[in-house]
Amino acid sequence: MNSSMIRPGDKLQELRSRLGITTREVADQSQQIADEQGDPEFYISNSWLTKLENTDSVPSIQKLISLSAIYRVKFSDLLLLFGLDLELIGKRQLEVPPAQTALVRLEGIHPDKSVMFPVQFAAMSLDVTNLLSRMVEQWGEVPIVAIQHLDLRHNHYGFIGLRDFTLHPLLRPGSFVQIDPRLRKVVSFRWRTEFERPIYFLELRDRYACGWCEVQRTQLTLLPHPQSPCTVRQFEYPAEVEIIGQVTGVATRLVDAEAIGDLKLKRRRY
Repeated sequence: MNSSMIRPGDKLQELRSRLGITTREVADQSQQIADEQGDPEFYISNSWLTKLENTDSVPSIQKLISLSAIYRVKFSDLLLLFGLDLELIGKRQLEVPPAQTALVRLEGIHPDKSVMFPVQFAAMSLDVTNLLSRMVEQWGEVPIVAIQHLDLRHNHYGFIGLRDFTLHPLLRPGSFVQIDPRLRKVVSFRWRTEFERPIYFLELRDRYACGWCEVQRTQLTLLPHPQSPCTVRQFEYPAEVEIIGQVTGVATRLVDAEAIGDLKLKRRRY
């Protein structure tokens, strides 16, 4: 082992020493947690903690939770000691985007770190109006400060599946949408263009969907774009479908991924 690398056990011992508590005191406090949880796995004995600090042993999730509570350290930071980075989950998810439409979870975000998000902004102010095509460089890792203007508390975010062509070409597969869960009632009014017509994000029995909707009594009709290859779908409402909210924002590619690949190939030929 590289001498410059800090062993997890050494770091745990350092955290305990900073608090000025003994292994026996950790055992006593963990016993209280185990009693509250009704699970003996949360208990950390004196001998087990000594072994953990002096060997390459790996604790169970329950014991790691107890250490997180006793040492006043974030659970995710303790996982990092053992080579487990929770932030990689978001990166892996975007590397394998779902074929079906799905909700996107943006929870537990730390303001000093980065997150995988649908867009990477160019070096320009986000406070002024600009062309989306100029602001979006690529989809990838961006600083949290770049998306702090998003209302993460009051909005949900959804991903339009790569095989979901319900509102194509208005809403391309692979788009990210912002959803306001406070707007769950399907409204009917005269709209001048398709851009004014409300789009709704729906939860079905076995999947999600996104599109224009009409509600008549106990039946909800999901309407595709006129140029879409999809057909009209009808559901018993609310027995078979729940309205998550109205789509209030969209982040999308201006060119399909396949088209980008074809364009690069043509440029190489010339």
